[in-house]
Amino acid sequence: MKKTVNHMDNNLETAQQFVEEMNKKISGHPWRPVYHVSPPANWMNDPNGFCFFKGEYHLFYQHHPFSPEWGPMYWGHVKSKDLVFWEHLPIALAPGEAYDKNGCFSGSAIEKDGKLYIMYTGNVWTGPDHDKDLQQTQALAVSDNGVRFTKLAENPVIAAAPEGDIHPHHFRDPKVWEHEGQYYAVIGSKTKTNQGQALLFRSPDLINWEFVNVMAKGEGNFGFMWECPDFFHLDGQDVLVMSPQGMKPEGIYYHNLHQSGYVIGTLNYETGQLSHGPFQLLDYGFDFYAPQTTIDNKGRRILIAWMDMWESPMPTQSCGWAGAMTLPRLLRIKNGQIVSTPVPELERLRENEVYYTQVMVEGELALEGISGDHVELELVIDAQAASRFGLKLRVNEERGEETVLTYTRDDSLVSLDRNRSGQGPGGIRQAEVPLENNQLHLRCFIDKSSVEIFINGGTTVMTARVYPSEGATGIRFFADQPIQIINLKKWDLKHAIININ
Repeated sequence: MKKTVNHMDNNLETAQQFVEEMNKKISGHPWRPVYHVSPPANWMNDPNGFCFFKGEYHLFYQHHPFSPEWGPMYWGHVKSKDLVFWEHLPIALAPGEAYDKNGCFSGSAIEKDGKLYIMYTGNVWTGPDHDKDLQQTQALAVSDNGVRFTKLAENPVIAAAPEGDIHPHHFRDPKVWEHEGQYYAVIGSKTKTNQGQALLFRSPDLINWEFVNVMAKGEGNFGFMWECPDFFHLDGQDVLVMSPQGMKPEGIYYHNLHQSGYVIGTLNYETGQLSHGPFQLLDYGFDFYAPQTTIDNKGRRILIAWMDMWESPMPTQSCGWAGAMTLPRLLRIKNGQIVSTPVPELERLRENEVYYTQVMVEGELALEGISGDHVELELVIDAQAASRFGLKLRVNEERGEETVLTYTRDDSLVSLDRNRSGQGPGGIRQAEVPLENNQLHLRCFIDKSSVEIFINGGTTVMTARVYPSEGATGIRFFADQPIQIINLKKWDLKHAIININ
């Protein structure tokens, strides 16, 4: 196999030096996550190339190393032995070839013959309008050690979008997998009349690709473009994950600029078509996009997403960085929907446990030892006769700051309210959640500038970035009629990110 002489080496070295110098200035910022992956400096978005390779988890990401704004995309890189403690590695990919000179856009990774292959979208702007004036192709890079990559001389391995009712320019974000001795890739696309769709390709060797079919196409309110598709087999069923752009709000749902969700069905590998059920969201909060999964050496399907949203204000940009990833989430299917829970390894972060049982709450209550800005809470609430109850996170009474999770019995809704969360955007997101035996089970992860709330065992998850003051460490419980906290545990969570310097 031929390997190209890279033009990216000098770009990588310059970018890495810039990031390392900038990191020294921002590493102690009070909004910097303690146990979530964030960039060492400047911009981060989509997770890329999430994989398990030679005994370690590798996570790449869209990265602009020269500013905290989106720009020409590089691939940043972290790795972990356990999905808990992450180490920053040198930048893995830089633009520079004729086919990717304006960005190494999103993609995935796969092991073949003991080497790690990255398949990504090369982006070239052909004019000033970035929505219309672009050329997108699919390219490969390979590594023996999972750290230093070389782009292939055969690039681009898919030089153009297929013919037919397929937009010729919006053609990106390949996710590659192996099935019965063949390699497959699903690529995000849209029709010429702006309906989102996913395209299926097949290859015997990762280099020579043939178009199989339109795997799935949106109908009705299903977005004008499907970004970052992912496909996998889980619990006996096939799952297509995608991030549709342009879905319109429907009742309490789809109020983010773009959505991320999935359909469950069966892929016919001969015809390349997926028969599937309805679209379902993966997260009901504010900040969750471009999720990508991998399967590890234990056979587990694990998901990570970008913990932000396009065109949403990001106060950390003024501090020299922007973007973070969600916690790794373990996926399974139950009753026709994906259930996602934090990977159990995260329990290694716990220390300083505080425990309460059978606590009655009416009005508002704070409990000694239950506070913090990088903590985990696990609790079960017996709603009794209350019609409205919940908890407030990141409370600073002097400043009037709080992020509020409320359950209302009349409509069985959980609401996450960040209108008084501090700096950054406000808003409310809601999800319908039935009580289980009149109980609400919550697992909350708070980390400096984020909250992730897993409800009723992960059947519903709500994620949000919040930017309160440093003094916003209070946690309070409230109810309009007596409720009982059957049990409550709180842990401080240790630092889990190994810095680059």
